[in-house]
Amino acid sequence: MRLFDKLFRYEAIDRIFSDHEYLQALLDFEAALARAEAKAGVIPAGDEEIIAAACHAEQFNIEELAAQAALSGNVAIPLIKKLTELVAKENEGAARFVHRGATSQDAMDTGVVLQLRRALEVVDQDLAHLTSTLAGLADKHRATPVAARTWMQQALPTTFGFIVAGWLDAILRHRSRLSDLRAHNLTLQFGGAVGTLAALSGRGPAVAKALAEELHLPLPLIPWHTHRDRIVEIAAALGLCVGTLGKIARDISLHAQTEIAELAEPAGEGRGGSSTMPQKRNPVTCATVLAAAQRVPGLVSTLLSSMVQEQERALGGWQAEWETLPEIVCLSGGALHHLSEMLSGLHVDERRMLQNLDATHGLIFAEAVTVALSDRLGKMPAHILVERACTKARAENRHLKDVLREEQGLHGYLTPADLERLFDVRNYLGSAEEFVRRVLTEVSSTAVAR
Repeated sequence: MRLFDKLFRYEAIDRIFSDHEYLQALLDFEAALARAEAKAGVIPAGDEEIIAAACHAEQFNIEELAAQAALSGNVAIPLIKKLTELVAKENEGAARFVHRGATSQDAMDTGVVLQLRRALEVVDQDLAHLTSTLAGLADKHRATPVAARTWMQQALPTTFGFIVAGWLDAILRHRSRLSDLRAHNLTLQFGGAVGTLAALSGRGPAVAKALAEELHLPLPLIPWHTHRDRIVEIAAALGLCVGTLGKIARDISLHAQTEIAELAEPAGEGRGGSSTMPQKRNPVTCATVLAAAQRVPGLVSTLLSSMVQEQERALGGWQAEWETLPEIVCLSGGALHHLSEMLSGLHVDERRMLQNLDATHGLIFAEAVTVALSDRLGKMPAHILVERACTKARAENRHLKDVLREEQGLHGYLTPADLERLFDVRNYLGSAEEFVRRVLTEVSSTAVAR
């Protein structure tokens, strides 16, 4: 089913995990293996190029391989058989050295590592774009007042820049985390039947070193056939990233509600409409990202569960990764790309934000008054006094400032000028701008470091 691919996925990453590109990744392993073995003196010089010349996915019938994989248990077995036949047509002697000393899992795991390397480069590009977009929003709105909300209720004033800086700070962590994983977790898999490279008669380590160099992959200390932590850690990191993307999407969609209307996704022909209600401007990108945030954790759980693998080759656990891991990467990459693109055109209604700050008729400044009184009355008496005034303001549908002006308990403690100051939003934003500045400084230092 492909109807929803453009909604939930991103073509640049989907292409990497297509059948064609997967087969090509396995064939890239086989070509590199032949070159490494020629370099190490395991196969005759010249045979490696005959083998490499046949390692092009266009020469293989995907449907036939799929049918044969259903019988053999994985796609590498029929692929290597067909590769051997193609090489034999050119040179029967060279055909003897196809896949020499390797096992199916070596080709399949390394192939996936090569795919992940390409996909995570695309992810990093979108994280960089998202970082730049969020930094611009945080900087522009570092002093834009907006109501902060806890338990879905207005709580205190903050700035929209502060909210965006919180999103941005999390994205910086995800980018750093994934950068580290790209450097350390995308390693070569090459161990032969049980990991010992016994078929290469003592020359296994030399071949492995040359193979890692050919593929530009780190060489692990030991083959990792049934030790899946590297792969699962990448999947888990993507799950964490999608969680943050979902949090951003949730926040935006809540701010976009009709009754709040502080934010809106970009408008456009055919975007966010309803099949029956002409007035609708639905947050479609937020829905897409939230759907991914619902789906990816369960897929990550599948990989975590599959880590308990039997001895030197898994029965079911490894196989559970084959479709699950690409789905995680594709959904994560899609959510990231779509959110990054949408945020570039996010509509921010500063006027509406100011209006909403007064929606509770001054109740949002109750803490500010309480703190000012606490220094003179003590914390609990001040709290009780202001809470009583809030109750009265609600009951009489009056502004809290007006109720407090009549409050006898305030006389001698807060002047009318004090009340005016306490109900000015600019005076109760705390260190919001300082926190925004810190995050933006980190963005700048990270950019220089890269």
